[in-house]
Amino acid sequence: MSKGKRETSPMTVFLDVASSHSGHQHTQPVPCRQEVIATSFIKERSKVNAVPLKNKKASSFHEFARNTSDAWDIGDDEEEDFSSPSFQTLNSKVALATAAQVLENHSKLRVKPERSQSTTSDVPASYKVIKSSSDAQLSRNSSDTCLRNPLHKQQSLPLRPIIPLVARISDQNASGAPPMTVREKTRLEKFRQLLSSHNTDLDELRKCSWPGVPREVRPVTWRLLSGYLPANTERRKLTLQRKREEYFGFIEQYYDSRNEEHHQDTYRQIHIDIPRTNPLIPLFQQPLVQEIFERILFIWAIRHPASGYVQGINDLVTPFFVVFLSEYVEEDVENFDVTNLSQDMLRSIEADSFWCMSKLLDGIQDNYTFAQPGIQKKVKALEELVSRIDEQVHNHFRRYEVEYLQFAFRWMNNLLMRELPLRCTIRLWDTYQSEPEGFSHFHLYVCAAFLIKWRKEILDEEDFQGLLMLLQNLPTIHWGNEEIGLLLAEAYRLKYMFADAPNHYRR
Repeated sequence: MSKGKRETSPMTVFLDVASSHSGHQHTQPVPCRQEVIATSFIKERSKVNAVPLKNKKASSFHEFARNTSDAWDIGDDEEEDFSSPSFQTLNSKVALATAAQVLENHSKLRVKPERSQSTTSDVPASYKVIKSSSDAQLSRNSSDTCLRNPLHKQQSLPLRPIIPLVARISDQNASGAPPMTVREKTRLEKFRQLLSSHNTDLDELRKCSWPGVPREVRPVTWRLLSGYLPANTERRKLTLQRKREEYFGFIEQYYDSRNEEHHQDTYRQIHIDIPRTNPLIPLFQQPLVQEIFERILFIWAIRHPASGYVQGINDLVTPFFVVFLSEYVEEDVENFDVTNLSQDMLRSIEADSFWCMSKLLDGIQDNYTFAQPGIQKKVKALEELVSRIDEQVHNHFRRYEVEYLQFAFRWMNNLLMRELPLRCTIRLWDTYQSEPEGFSHFHLYVCAAFLIKWRKEILDEEDFQGLLMLLQNLPTIHWGNEEIGLLLAEAYRLKYMFADAPNHYRR
């Protein structure tokens, strides 16, 4: 991928298709209007052979891309010309069929309003869409088992309380378990003892953090595990003061250059990508938060010319920002108005997010240099690993000509942030920061475990199109700590089996 402004290349086209330019949700991709038309039509065609897009069913990625690229690419830039040929190539039959269906549905609603109202009133309150998860209590009635309609592709998942569409950021268990058990209180006390000792034992801290870090001590723990803070408690205050001043020195030195010609493309791409970052979470749509993200990403890009800014890096700021914000906010942060914080608090959150993100990227920068060699190597390693641990899934992909790069590129580029709710990413990063080379090496085994988790759904899909749609929209909205814990346990098992014996997964 290119620095700043993207160039049109096979890798860029693929990332456009794979990432759908959306934030994380929760983390599921948010379709634009044209994507909804294309996707709904594809699903309709599989049920009723009404208005086929093409006589020949899409059997390869190139055919799939040709059929959908016009829809997926719309909305890519702010100044998109809707009279351009790319927009006009939308299949007119698709548009007409979809419009006719919408009008028909609308007329039915007008004819039978009473039925529609009664149907709505019959649905339990816990099933209605809740826009603000911090204003609503999650409830579950004994009759849920009979009434609940499971989501598509989620029939095999256990029944859980309905989590709002705007996924909660708080790291509660998805099963609704109590937030603080006796065991968790004991763990919290253990953390506090470690963190308050004169010289924190970082090895012991990593060991305690692997199964998850309590919310109350996560900010200082992440600063220590990332290498941002020293282990010596007496040096921490001065270190924080110096690093925060250094960051805002960069702002004064470099930020005005965003309007200069040689930096305009970089800043423009950042400015376009920021609103796409977690678009369903109100916190990230606040202008003040978006300005903070723009400064962080622009300064990082200027200081790292080998890679510059690459789409996907914008996602990596969000977990740090949420964790450091939680240091000042007791309630759930997804709807918190950051203007209620003092200027000093906001400056501390911004500087700490910048430095911790920089520490993370230092370990995976080859993911974002020219041609992104780090990602290509990791995707190849994932393919080799899956071919050894689940040959049936691997052969299923080969049979329907699915390339790992078509879905796993995003997994590596965004560290699974587009596939998981943000609360799950934060829990995942507790472990990544506790593992040696967690973001670069252990992530490979997490991706392998994540893929095999969906083996039943994968094997049920019997065409290229269905497989790619499934892999780009995996149903994880209800995931919480329990699911991430199981995923990490399986990833650790795979690492134990294969990491020290790489020939085991090489053919």
